[in-house]
Amino acid sequence: MSLELAFLVFIIGVILVVKGGDWFVDAASWIAKAAGVPSFLIGATIVSFATTMPEMIVSVTAAVQGKNDMAIGNAVGSVNVNTGLIMGLAIIFLTVITKREKYLKQCLFLIATAAFLWIGSSSGNLKTWASLILVCLFLAFMFFNAKDAKNEMAAAQKESFERKDLGKNILLFVAGAAGIVIGSQCLVNGGSDLAAALGVPERVIAVTMVAIGTSLPELITTITAIRKKESSLSVGNIIGANLIDLALILPVCSFVSGTEYAVSAQALALDLPFCLIITLVALLPMLIKEKAYKAQGILMVALYAAYLFRSL
Repeated sequence: MSLELAFLVFIIGVILVVKGGDWFVDAASWIAKAAGVPSFLIGATIVSFATTMPEMIVSVTAAVQGKNDMAIGNAVGSVNVNTGLIMGLAIIFLTVITKREKYLKQCLFLIATAAFLWIGSSSGNLKTWASLILVCLFLAFMFFNAKDAKNEMAAAQKESFERKDLGKNILLFVAGAAGIVIGSQCLVNGGSDLAAALGVPERVIAVTMVAIGTSLPELITTITAIRKKESSLSVGNIIGANLIDLALILPVCSFVSGTEYAVSAQALALDLPFCLIITLVALLPMLIKEKAYKAQGILMVALYAAYLFRSL
């Protein structure tokens, strides 16, 4: 791809992602209110699936092509971007007050998944049994989310809405999801070609350009949520997206490759430990004090900047 074409693809991706994110948050918030489901649960399930599609597509494609560093760097690097940079920004600019009973299971699932992925890969390979356990953690996470959503829907008072509004918001939801997924792919393809022209190593591209590129849906969703004061949707989306990245993407990569997935020494020494540390920094204050602090958000962004510098 020529330099000019790569730049054009990148700009098209920006437009699609920005507009798609705007439609997506509007529709997700409306659906949550109309159905009587808390915004956090919408964010942790439906929104997370849609915004994690770029990571899934890129990592699985890399796995099929035998590019392990690209697949792992993208999946784990995206979690580090989501938590250190994107959730950090959300905490800095939004007042995040939580209820422990609503967040507890989701947060504990994410912490356990990050720890287990690191421990399960310590031999230098993601074992088949470890992949199966990670998938089980993902299925359990989704089961409890669905159960909580059902209970909340039964207890909540649904807002009245017009049928035409339902159709319109479903269309906006789908169009927004398509925009951020397709736009992210344009950004990754264009950005990767621009970076490759500079001779940047594959792993560095994976944990920086590709990870940030595939995390743009979460970033745009969070920026839009900040503008619209939807803190629960933003934080719920990031927690759900991170768990999908860690518990589902790498096991799927392992299954499609047909072998135990090789994990590089750099990933074991830096990417996975940082993933667990930044997750603990992000979630423990919310679990203990039921709120997040601006100083905490600043620390998270600073830690991510240090991690990014160390990765280069």
